[in-house]
Amino acid sequence: MNGQQPFHLHHETYMDSPVWKEINRELMIGFTTKNGGVSKGDFQSLNLGLHVKDNQDDVIANRSHLAETVEVPLENWVCADQVHDNRIYKVNGSDRGRGILTYESAISKTDGLYTDEHNLMLALCYADCVPLYFYERNKNLIGTAHAGWKGSVKDIGGKMIETWLKEEAADIDAVYAIIGPSIGACCYVVDNYVIEQVNNALGACEVLPYHRVSDGQYSLDLKQLNKQLLLKAGLKESRILTSSLCTSCESDLFFSHRRDKGSTGRMFSFIGLHRRN
Repeated sequence: MNGQQPFHLHHETYMDSPVWKEINRELMIGFTTKNGGVSKGDFQSLNLGLHVKDNQDDVIANRSHLAETVEVPLENWVCADQVHDNRIYKVNGSDRGRGILTYESAISKTDGLYTDEHNLMLALCYADCVPLYFYERNKNLIGTAHAGWKGSVKDIGGKMIETWLKEEAADIDAVYAIIGPSIGACCYVVDNYVIEQVNNALGACEVLPYHRVSDGQYSLDLKQLNKQLLLKAGLKESRILTSSLCTSCESDLFFSHRRDKGSTGRMFSFIGLHRRN
């Protein structure tokens, strides 16, 4: 698995991961593009974020279109109120539809979702932060986590694995992870404060995910940071796939908070287990 590109454009609205389909045909995993929707202006066109200053009816229309495209009813999707922290929440059937039509109904203050139930689609919003995807083949656990620099240094990926091991009796040797499209080191420069937090999170680490570009300024590879933390959590390197796509560089495909100076839409990461007739 290692070295393969995890995501391929499946439809103008989203990329999927055929590699994981080979592991389990019921797995549905994707990362949306900014294309194929009805939003206008800075949010053109497939903005999926209810919390930005877009027309709410347009956002619901975009979400409905995505749901129809992937053939999972919109009422089966679940979203969270993301706060750049490391809280993990186990989703069950009673959460169906939360955060989909109104932001207020989303799972509160949560950046990581997982479940072992079928016919639920877990979704989180992005515009440069790192989407993490998880699968445990023995317990049939799936999860997704939102890792900006704050969530990354709080080790949200490691927290997901720790939760699965402690709460779900997962087997670390059966856990797979994908690190999805996000802003790359090519476009992401941070200051000393952020690098101090990175160093604290990593501890002794042979592979540093940053390099100095000028006095007090560093180019930070958030994907590599999360990979090092997943390895630290016990995940095998052969079980980790990393996308090379940069959300800032790929302006035809993705929204980017940094490139677009804060006025932009949001993409979805999504993952679910779905039985097909």
